[in-house]
Amino acid sequence: MTRFIMTADLRRCIGCQTCTAACRQANATPVGVQWRQVLDIESGEFPDVRRSFVPVGCQHCGEPPCMHVCPTTATYQRDDGLVEVDYEKCIGCGYCAVACPYQARHITHRALFAYGTPMASESARFDARRLSVATKCTFCMDRVDAAKENGMTPGVDPEVTPACVNSCIAGVLSFGDKEDPQSNVSKLLDETQHFRMHEELGTDPGFYYIWDKK
Repeated sequence: MTRFIMTADLRRCIGCQTCTAACRQANATPVGVQWRQVLDIESGEFPDVRRSFVPVGCQHCGEPPCMHVCPTTATYQRDDGLVEVDYEKCIGCGYCAVACPYQARHITHRALFAYGTPMASESARFDARRLSVATKCTFCMDRVDAAKENGMTPGVDPEVTPACVNSCIAGVLSFGDKEDPQSNVSKLLDETQHFRMHEELGTDPGFYYIWDKK
């Protein structure tokens, strides 16, 4: 079995938000919607204060609570572990947004554009199917699917790797198949100490945060 996951090396993230911008450009998300966000966290007490940057978004859980509460089965899990939304089935009830412990779901009820009137680029990429339905990070599913057709490897070949991973200037993000012991992410996890966000909830998140070497 395949299980695509993402890793973030928190030792390297500088909070530049390039991944956020790349995601918005690649997925044409509307104003106010960010599928890939970077949290800016301060910890400690003066004068020993630390600033940390944490990329967040859909965790593509192995046991996704959003899927279990969906009344129309619009949210589903693929064989490769990716959790997706069928816009044709989604009724925009918001149950998934409430159930998601990562606040990764977004519902936009009207078309929003950067300057009110849509620019030519915004009009060309506007997708009416995304109105009044739940949307979220897809791990750039269309690129991952293209890998099968072209004989490429997600996480290795940029053309079939999520946009946020490709754009990261500090090499924070990695993507690949956790079930393949030779994959880049498997080797990373073998060599490092890491954690998963809200793992105690039993969601089996597919996003691993690296914080130190073994």
